[in-house]
Amino acid sequence: MERWTHLQFAGASLGFWLSFHAVVAVLLLVDLLILGRAKEASRQSGVRRAWAWTAVLAAVAFLFAISVSKQQGHQRAIEFVSGYLVEGSLSIDNLFVFLLLFRSLRLTVEDQRRVLLWGVLGAIVLRAMCIFAGVALLERFTWVEYVFGAILLYAGIRLLKAKHGDQGDHQQPGPIKWLRRRIDQSDSGVLEGSAFLLLVIAVEATDLLFALDSIPAVLAITRDTFIVYTSNIFAILGLRSLYFGLAGMLDRLRLLHYGLAVILIFVAAKMLLVRWIEVPASISLLVILVILGVFAAASFRPVAHPPRG
Repeated sequence: MERWTHLQFAGASLGFWLSFHAVVAVLLLVDLLILGRAKEASRQSGVRRAWAWTAVLAAVAFLFAISVSKQQGHQRAIEFVSGYLVEGSLSIDNLFVFLLLFRSLRLTVEDQRRVLLWGVLGAIVLRAMCIFAGVALLERFTWVEYVFGAILLYAGIRLLKAKHGDQGDHQQPGPIKWLRRRIDQSDSGVLEGSAFLLLVIAVEATDLLFALDSIPAVLAITRDTFIVYTSNIFAILGLRSLYFGLAGMLDRLRLLHYGLAVILIFVAAKMLLVRWIEVPASISLLVILVILGVFAAASFRPVAHPPRG
C-alpha cells in the first residue's frame, strides 16, 4: 500500500493527491453541513461568518503550502502561494458578475448560497479539465505559451480600459427576465427546478470564461500540474465565502480592477519573454503582493471632490 501511494502522477505522489482531495472533501462537507445550513441572525453576523470561513480556508491553504515546501521544496511552495494569490485576486472580478446577476434576479441570501455552492462544485470539475488540457498543450506544443501570453495581454489591456462596474450589463437580457418571472411565479418565492439549474449553469459558464484568463496566468508562474491544480481549487473553495464577505464592499473597490489588469499584463510579459528573461518565483510573488496592496489601499481612499464655486 505504501509503495502504491508513492507512485508519481502529474507532479506529485499519488498519496499527496489523495491527501489533497481528502482535505477538499472535508472543507466542502463543513461548508455544506454546517455553514450552509446556519440560519443568519442578522446580515452582520453572516458577513462575520463569511470572513471567518474565508480566513480558515486561507489558513488551510497556507498550511498546505508548508506541506508542499517539505515535500517538494521551497520553490514549489512559493509557486503555489503565487498561483493561489493570482487566482484568488482574479476571482474578485468574477464576483462582480455574480453580484450584478443576483441583484438583477433579487435573489435571497439563501438562494445565493445554494447557487454558489453548486456552482463551486461544478467549477472544480471544469477547472480540472482545463488545467490538465492546458498543461498537456504546453508540453506538446511550445508555441502555445505565446498564445496564452497573448490572451493574457489582451485580457489585461481590456480590463485596464474598463471602468469600475463595467464587468456586467445593467440591462436585463431575456434569460434574466425569464428567470425573474419563474421566481415570482414560484409558490415559495425561491429559486427552484429548471430556473435553479439554469442559474447554476450560468454561474459555472461565467467561471469558465474567467478561467480562460486565470488558468493561463497561473501557468505563466509554474508548469507543475499539481501546483496549478491545487492553487486553483483552494482559491475556488474560498470563492463563496469571499463573495458574502465582500458583497457589501465590492462597489467600493473602484480601483482594484486596474490592479488585476496590471497583474495580467505582468504575467503575460513573464510568459512571452520567458525564453529571454526568467523572473524568479519569489520576485513574482513580491510583485503580485505589492500590486494587490497598492490598488486595494487606493480603492478605499476617500475620493476628493472639487470645491464648489
